[in-house]
Amino acid sequence: MEVAGLLASPVHRYDGRPGTATPEQAADHRDRLEIRGGTGIVGDRYAGRPAHRDAQVTVLAAEALEALAAELGVAPVDPLLARRNVVLRGAEVEALRGQEFTLDCGAGEVRLRGGRPANPCAWMDVVLAPGAHRGLRGRGGVRCAALTDGVLRLGPAVLRSAVPLDPGRSGAARPPTRRDRIAPDRPR
Repeated sequence: MEVAGLLASPVHRYDGRPGTATPEQAADHRDRLEIRGGTGIVGDRYAGRPAHRDAQVTVLAAEALEALAAELGVAPVDPLLARRNVVLRGAEVEALRGQEFTLDCGAGEVRLRGGRPANPCAWMDVVLAPGAHRGLRGRGGVRCAALTDGVLRLGPAVLRSAVPLDPGRSGAARPPTRRDRIAPDRPR
């Protein structure tokens, strides 16, 4: 498994109704993220905000965007345009809803608790491709609570979970369950 992208944003990039152009966001790309248990990502605008205590870190499978691009007939897109903090390659992210898991990038384990789906916002139709907002439902990632301190880095990583994960299902959609609180997420 690999950490393929990292993002921390001190400000909104997709604020309000979708525009017609993709806002500049290269400054949000990171080589490493410092995680604080109970707080979130150091330098991210949601860190320490009570309303986001169960959504301090968002995780997405890169394969979800690759499958979406193929379905929509467009070239693959930068997975960080989906504005998820951690983009994994080779991990069945949607199976982590409601599960505790760890990510180890060689600097110690970071323990997270997967929560509800990270539902896509309407900006996805502008920044990814027309139809992406609907197409990402069920595979837009997972909102997680940070349970321990640690560092995530780009590159090879180990994901440990009590539930068996199938890397072959990394880009597959998972329909919401009753336990998933379905509400459009605010854009990052």
